[in-house]
Amino acid sequence: MSHINDSTAARRIREILDQDSFVEIGAYVTARSTDFGAASEEATSDGVVTGYGTIDGKLVYIYAQDPDIFGGSVGEMHAKKIRRLYGLAVKMGAPVIGLIDCAGVRLAEATDALFAFGTLYREQALASGVVPQIQAVYGLCGGSLSVSAALADFTFMEKDAKLFFHAPNAISGNTEAELDTASAEFRSEESGTADFVGTQEEIAAGIRALVGVLPSSNDDDDTYGDCEDSLNRLVPEVVQASGAGVLRAISDDGFVCEPGQHYGCSVTTAFIRLNGCTVGAIAAASGEVCFRGVEKAARFAKFCDAFSIPLLTVVNSAGFEKTLCNEKRLPQAVAALINAYAEATVPKVTLLNGTAHGLLANVFAPRAVADIVYAWPNAELALIDAGAAVKILYASELEKAENKTAFFEEKKAQYLEKQGSAMSAAKRGYVDDIIAPETTRKRVIAAFEMLFTKNEEIPAKKHGTV
Repeated sequence: MSHINDSTAARRIREILDQDSFVEIGAYVTARSTDFGAASEEATSDGVVTGYGTIDGKLVYIYAQDPDIFGGSVGEMHAKKIRRLYGLAVKMGAPVIGLIDCAGVRLAEATDALFAFGTLYREQALASGVVPQIQAVYGLCGGSLSVSAALADFTFMEKDAKLFFHAPNAISGNTEAELDTASAEFRSEESGTADFVGTQEEIAAGIRALVGVLPSSNDDDDTYGDCEDSLNRLVPEVVQASGAGVLRAISDDGFVCEPGQHYGCSVTTAFIRLNGCTVGAIAAASGEVCFRGVEKAARFAKFCDAFSIPLLTVVNSAGFEKTLCNEKRLPQAVAALINAYAEATVPKVTLLNGTAHGLLANVFAPRAVADIVYAWPNAELALIDAGAAVKILYASELEKAENKTAFFEEKKAQYLEKQGSAMSAAKRGYVDDIIAPETTRKRVIAAFEMLFTKNEEIPAKKHGTV
């Protein structure tokens, strides 16, 4: 790595890539600006190391900002080097990994730096859905660069890193003690910009694991890896599990990679492995679903469809959260998820492993868009809760009944049998098969293998508007 072997940026790159695989590009690029004393500072590589290497033998393009050069700030040539990397990645069909440690726009370069950011945004936007984009924030990621992090498909943050659009002290009432809007925790739990938070070592391992399960580009249909797990393994433990637990039980060797783990926790989004194949999984399985969980699911579904990753949806939730905040945000969030599922042409399998009532049953990959729908024997698929239905349908009879409890339970059982059970849904064609919980893994794998050659087209259009 020539003259920058010991730089902070170079060390971070080496932690992620296969040993001795990095090849640097543009090592001798320097800033052109000489205004405001800029020429008096040494600007090795203009503060960003760019190049390519491998992760478990897979080609990736990678750049790392050097906080020791102009504070890692972005200038004209700095941005040009990153754009050059994106051009190569799109042509070669390989992921782009950005390691961020940046004070923002380089003030001494003013409009040149500002325009450079605009062209960098365009490269990222055009590469979206073509090659996976991963960023990791190690130090600062402020202002204009925070938008770059949001344009990435997946963003990692070191525990002590700061990501902010406005400087925290510019926000009225915002203090370190009360609410630090730049912290990794805030960006992970409240805004959803950060998908993973950890130490520098955990970030390196996480990026390697994520690259390992993703295709290199939208033209790369090889998402298979080695599988030593049994194809027909029974999973009796899945009955007691929920959310990520269900996914871990059925995945090869319990593998689960969960972006956005701390955001919208009412919904789990994760990559799992089924018979060696990467599958995107969405699990609505934690009480009532909030708008953040729905937003997360919509974005995840669009990513999986863009890169031809099959989708598994697991549903066990009675409905949506009833709060003022959710009342404001749910309609748009739900519309976006419906659109994402409807436009997705990848194989889609749904598992009803518990309750699915009302609108929620029509949102999370229902019969209308799923290729295969399975249900456990005890699953409920209904307009509303059976108890609530009885109170409405039999209000006067319930009031007059001598034994109200016995009458209520009798009518509730009848409603479930006729309108709310997995069997009643199967009789109406809304469920393809009722499966034993312990056979979930092998039945889901069999469904995806049957759907391997699926070829579906949506109506011709430029793009949707939802």
